[in-house]
Amino acid sequence: MTDELKALGDHLSAALAGAVRTATIAYGELTVTVEAARIVEVVTFLRDDPQCRFISIIDVCGVDYPAREKRFDVVYHLLSPTRNLRIRLKVETDETTPVPSITGVFPGADWFEREAYDLVGILFSGHHDLRRILTDYGFEGHPLRKDFPMTGYVEVRYDDQEKRVRYEPVKLPQEYRQFDFLSPWEGVDYPLPGDEKAKAR
Repeated sequence: MTDELKALGDHLSAALAGAVRTATIAYGELTVTVEAARIVEVVTFLRDDPQCRFISIIDVCGVDYPAREKRFDVVYHLLSPTRNLRIRLKVETDETTPVPSITGVFPGADWFEREAYDLVGILFSGHHDLRRILTDYGFEGHPLRKDFPMTGYVEVRYDDQEKRVRYEPVKLPQEYRQFDFLSPWEGVDYPLPGDEKAKAR
C-alpha cells in the first residue's frame, strides 16, 4: 500500500507541478499540501485522471492554528472506489483570504464548505450560497475557532411568560472554578495502600 501511495504522490507532483507543495504518507493515506489558488485544478485532475479516479468527496473541514500567520487549514478527503484509495488534501488560508470553492467539481462539497464557513470562518470564493448552516441567525463569531469563548457570547432561552425565544448576553451564576480532581491516568503523589508490595524500580 505504501508503494502505491508513494507512486500516486510522485504522479501528482509531476503532473501538477507548482500546485502540489508536498506529498507525504500519514495514517495510511496520502496527504497532499496544495496551493490554495489551484485547488479546483487539483481536485478536477484527481477526479478525471485515469490513474486517480477520486470521484467521491468524503469531507471538507476547517482546522484552526491561531499561532500561524495563515491560521486555517482547509482539509479535503476524497475516495477512489476504483483504486480503493483515499487522499487528503490540505490548503492554508487566513481569516480574510477566500479559498476557491470546489462545488463546481464536486457539488456535494456545498454543505461541507458552508459548515467550514459557519463554524471556523473560512471564506470560499465562487460558492453560490455561502451562509451559515448550523448556527442561528445573527450568531456572533465562529464556535470552532480556538479563541471562541467556551461559554459563547449569547444565551438562547424560551421565555414562558413572553411566549417567545429570548437572546441575552451570557451570565454565569458563579465564577469559573478550576476543580482539582486527580486524573486516574497520572496517579497520585502519595503512597496508596498496597504500594509497599510493588517492587521499587
